[in-house]
Amino acid sequence: MRAWRNFKRLAKLAIGLAVVWAGGLVWFSQSLPRRVEDPQTHTDAIVVLTGGSLRVQEGVMLLRAGLAPKLFISGVARNVELAPLLTQDNVEAGEFACCIELGHAALDTPGNAREIAAWLATQKVASIRLVTANYHMPRALMELRALLPAEIRIVAHPVFPPAFKQRDWYLWPGTSSLLIGEYHKFLRSALRQLLMRELLG
Repeated sequence: MRAWRNFKRLAKLAIGLAVVWAGGLVWFSQSLPRRVEDPQTHTDAIVVLTGGSLRVQEGVMLLRAGLAPKLFISGVARNVELAPLLTQDNVEAGEFACCIELGHAALDTPGNAREIAAWLATQKVASIRLVTANYHMPRALMELRALLPAEIRIVAHPVFPPAFKQRDWYLWPGTSSLLIGEYHKFLRSALRQLLMRELLG
């Protein structure tokens, strides 16, 4: 009987955790941006996080449109320089060579945040436009806000990769896998930030 009671308690706990996890996943999927809320505001810099399609292309387009005077691309592979990077997006490197800087140190999103924070510390910047994929934006914002001075304004500028089927994502195995993986990374980042605040606080 005791074993049966213990089994029922564990089963209830497992079901409860599954419900909480599933509810959190639904909340996360619904919280992802579906459009660029502020496409017009001028900022002091554009910051792009590499790792997915359309990001660099969008950053260069925003630079060309005059929404900021400079662009920083974080997480570029060490052996990749500006010219071949821009050539991938059909942009002549000479057109923006004076206004684009590359960061080669970051290997993941926390690394992007550290790299961007270090770059911004050398710049006179009060606002940035952050470019990354819509599914990546919540975690990128969380990591950046934990490191940047509170007075630096961040304008979120998501891009929408065509392979990420945001609507009815649960019907697309590839999108479901990507979304669940990003949800888990978001939870780990949130937990790490919470623990850091408790330890430092």
